[in-house]
Amino acid sequence: MPSITLANLSWSTPDGRAVLSNLDLQFQPERTGIVGRNGVGKSTLLRLLTGELAPADGHIAIDGRIAMLRQTVQVDAAAPIADLFGATDGLALLRKAEAGTATADELARADWTLDARLDAALAAIGLPVPADTPLAQLSGGQRTRAALAGTMFAAPDFLLLDEPTNNLDREGRAIVRQLLRGWRGGAIVVSHDRELLEEMDAIVELSGTGAARYGGGWSAYQRRKAIEQAAAEAELAGAEKRIDAARRQAQAAHEKQDRRDKRGRAKAARGDMPQILTGALKRRAEETRAAASRHADRQRADAETELAAARARIETVDPLSAGLPSTGLSPSRTVLALDRITAGYNAGPPVIQNLSLTVTGPERIAIIGPNGSGKSTLIALVAGTLAPWAGQIRVGVPFALFDQRVSLLDPARSIAANFLARNPGTTNNQCRAALARFGFRADAADRIAGTLSGGQLLRAGLACVLGAPQPPQLLLLDEPGNHLDIDSLAAIESGLAAYDGALLVVSHDRMFLEAIGIDRTVELGVGDA
Repeated sequence: MPSITLANLSWSTPDGRAVLSNLDLQFQPERTGIVGRNGVGKSTLLRLLTGELAPADGHIAIDGRIAMLRQTVQVDAAAPIADLFGATDGLALLRKAEAGTATADELARADWTLDARLDAALAAIGLPVPADTPLAQLSGGQRTRAALAGTMFAAPDFLLLDEPTNNLDREGRAIVRQLLRGWRGGAIVVSHDRELLEEMDAIVELSGTGAARYGGGWSAYQRRKAIEQAAAEAELAGAEKRIDAARRQAQAAHEKQDRRDKRGRAKAARGDMPQILTGALKRRAEETRAAASRHADRQRADAETELAAARARIETVDPLSAGLPSTGLSPSRTVLALDRITAGYNAGPPVIQNLSLTVTGPERIAIIGPNGSGKSTLIALVAGTLAPWAGQIRVGVPFALFDQRVSLLDPARSIAANFLARNPGTTNNQCRAALARFGFRADAADRIAGTLSGGQLLRAGLACVLGAPQPPQLLLLDEPGNHLDIDSLAAIESGLAAYDGALLVVSHDRMFLEAIGIDRTVELGVGDA
């Protein structure tokens, strides 16, 4: 049976920062999801498996063939789709045979089933086009789907997939899930797409303490994690009680010995006993005190060791505080009105045509649709960064735009400096209190925005906007979940759930939209849009 075995595997960055340490894992022909916070080494693990990186210690044993699909499909846009299937030469040979110019040896090597197999593979991913179609004619999402189909076409023993649904629309995500559902080989899938992770046979969680394997998909993993978290918290509470008891016991023993010593000194001062006996009692008291102190130290050390071990088993993820300032948005206020909007870019036909939309009060609206249907264009129109060709746009309340780069933050400034710049008149104490509610406490508030990870950057942007004394009454979010780990997604969901203004959100992540309480969905690319 094909397998991949990691034994005592470790890898560090060139500057010596440990990323993976002493990993022992085995992968069988099943679908395994790899999860963990940004920076714990998920993509690094895949690069180690392909041989792109060499382990610092330990070894990797691969029994079988592997094929890798990276986050970004690096291809020559002028090349045909067949390149992604490794079939360009095979198709050329068939065309030569059809033209009657192939040699006998070439005819013997021709794969007469290749055309039909390519057509079937492309139809399965929703691309019923000839395999010689130039990649330049496909959207980025279509290229990703074609690249996945090409990776599977070679029938490797193990697929290695790095965030395969990033930047895919709902149709594309559904196709990826369907392809993996029918895959009978092994698959190792790095993803934060919870719907895709639900299709897995097992979940491997990477963390700062190593790797843990859980049978089943995302829901089973969540249930098991909840049980483990409750047990770890109970163990931590018990360890904290034991260390308190050890401290109280040591204090009580110390006080008891002090009382004995005080009685002995008083008796010696009265001259009731010979001096030699007084000296012996003094030595015995000192030895007793020293023995009691050593015993107390051992008890305290044991309790502290248990406490440290219990704390190490709990990876703390601070939820965002729900105590956010109110926007004061009235339920009857017209937040946004689009009247028969047509818009696009300098070259080409309109992207959005004759679209009308009204947002009233604290509505939460999801903008969905296939890639290229104009979702990001709509956000740009509302934000005023793009002018419509026809129609009217009226934004009736203050708003903030969160694009995928969180460009509302100055990357050269600290988080605290960004907050103060966006909220003039606030004090440093108000700034620090607001940022603390979003997990940026003490020195964390002084981190430079440009050094933050994607999840931290979005959380910092929300802190600077939602933590303001008077938050904007409308938030525009363009694919806020892209490139975030699951813990960061949960933190963002918590912050948006506590916000009482209106939301206009572009996202393909159904679970994210459910978590933030979407009221209404507007689908572009159909009917009147």
